[in-house]
Amino acid sequence: MTHATPTTATPSTSTLPPSAPLAPALRPQPGGPSSRWWGLPLLREMRADYLGFVVRLQRHHGDLTRMRLGNEDAWDLMSPDLVREALVTHANHLIRWERGIAVFEQVFGQSVLVTEGDTWQRQRRMLMPAFTPKRVAGYAQLMTDAASTVLDTAVPPGQREALVPIDTLWTDVAMDVILRTLFSESAQADARDAAWATQTLSETAFREMFMPFTLPDWLPLPGKAAKRRALQALKGLVQRHIDARRCEAQAVEGAPPRTDLLHMLLALRDEATGAPLSPQEVFDQCIVSFQAGHETSATTLLWWSRLMAEHPDAARRAQAEVDAVLPPGQTPGPEDLARLPYLAATLKEALRLYPPIAALMTRRTTAPITLGGAAVPKGAMLRITPWVLHRDERWFAKADQFVPERFLEGAPDTPKGAWIPFGIGPRVCIGQHFAMLEMTLLAAMLLQRYRLRLPEGAASCAPKLHVTLRPEAPMNLWLVRR
Repeated sequence: MTHATPTTATPSTSTLPPSAPLAPALRPQPGGPSSRWWGLPLLREMRADYLGFVVRLQRHHGDLTRMRLGNEDAWDLMSPDLVREALVTHANHLIRWERGIAVFEQVFGQSVLVTEGDTWQRQRRMLMPAFTPKRVAGYAQLMTDAASTVLDTAVPPGQREALVPIDTLWTDVAMDVILRTLFSESAQADARDAAWATQTLSETAFREMFMPFTLPDWLPLPGKAAKRRALQALKGLVQRHIDARRCEAQAVEGAPPRTDLLHMLLALRDEATGAPLSPQEVFDQCIVSFQAGHETSATTLLWWSRLMAEHPDAARRAQAEVDAVLPPGQTPGPEDLARLPYLAATLKEALRLYPPIAALMTRRTTAPITLGGAAVPKGAMLRITPWVLHRDERWFAKADQFVPERFLEGAPDTPKGAWIPFGIGPRVCIGQHFAMLEMTLLAAMLLQRYRLRLPEGAASCAPKLHVTLRPEAPMNLWLVRR
């Protein structure tokens, strides 16, 4: 559908009063790829290589595209202005994409990641105090205790260096961190099973996103048995800790309260009504914190480690900064973050190049809106892909290169909406301060102990999209004692 551009009428032919404004012109509807066969070939192409598909989509059709996918009217938004217009300006006219919610609800229940409307607003309002920078700083000791245990033994005693499966290393660290910050306990017996469960559920969720509906999990289909075991392992672990805490509270009346996240969730009260989170809500929020707090941090640190090994000059500069701020043997704390700007810049650059949530930020319009001057109808599906935004030369010079300096003070400003590893607008990730604190502390601790080196003849590391963006193949790096 196209719209004619209005022209100014002469006084003799105008039917409008002189003071009446002319209606604003709407731009023609955006183009997009052919949607023959109800878009099924496009869905197959997306499932095979979603990131490559969206990159090609922007190259051939521009920043705003439209296509038919089955019964979906799908729009892709690939510029910062369009992203902000949708997720900020029109936030009240958007909800999460129902198919994505149906997939995530199987794991996360009715948590803040899934709910909408008044329920979401109440949960978000109640949870915010648990994730302020000041409150998150109180978890720092739990984070560094967990990291010390794993990092100190990453290279076996008596060896100067070791070739380490770096994905396993950061998974173990991040798992221990989330167990301690949630429950004040290190449950190493559960850690590997829990890590397997979270990654299995991530892979399963990505597959199910491209299906019109989810078949029952009891069916004897490929992947269903693994999904059942993963859900049972993850939910069983969280429920055991919650049950133990309730028993502990009853048995040890008057004991000093814990300072972990579970304690915070149990203590939260709605300012308007005084009501706590329901037992199911506490459980669901624990599941979300466990999955998101472990997998996204581990994934970012994994890519950061590879980038630092590939760029030894940047690694040496970050290491020198850590050494200048922290005397030998001193564990970093939240008070040190402001004095580690270059280290923070390397992490932000890793988040730019390899955002953990690289795609599938999807919304449904609940009313007609305009985007970039184009009329978007009610019921449209809007898709935002951080991978494309983050690697666009218009917003980031040398976009495919590792340039931490772009995040230092004095660098050219980045347009708002161009760097969105934690999202943007009212639904911005509630745990972003937690994640940045955890990643900065852990990265500093690694650099205090080791230098990173690529194996001889190491192949390039291709990313593979599940729900999070992980390397296609296992990643091994040399850790060399300092």
